[in-house]
Amino acid sequence: MKLFFKVVSVLALLFNGTGALYGGISLITNPSGSGIGLDISLLEHTPFSNFLIPGIILVCVNGILSYATLILILYGYRRVHFFLLLQGVLLTGWIIIQLLLIRTFYPPMHITMLATGLIITGCGIYLYKNQF
Repeated sequence: MKLFFKVVSVLALLFNGTGALYGGISLITNPSGSGIGLDISLLEHTPFSNFLIPGIILVCVNGILSYATLILILYGYRRVHFFLLLQGVLLTGWIIIQLLLIRTFYPPMHITMLATGLIITGCGIYLYKNQF
């Protein structure tokens, strides 16, 4: 059963990390957001004037950390559950904060990413409870 949760974790981390790196790098290289179809007006109620800082945060928090956690799983790091919990909470928090700041709900993306964050968190909890 632990193998199942590790496989699910790997798939969820690949999904999150790849999307975060793609989206974040796109926002860094084109801070207007137009490169990935975002309108700058989404930032109206945020402290940001463009998508550069959100892009940097996205790359670091959800891109790099997802891949780092993935590597820890593949190398059999014994305490990987901590990093899964961290990544799951960070992803879920990212989406909740995003919803509060941009005041726009895009169901396909937001529901998918919230579910991904909860899946990663759930895998971390399971692996923590069944580590021995």
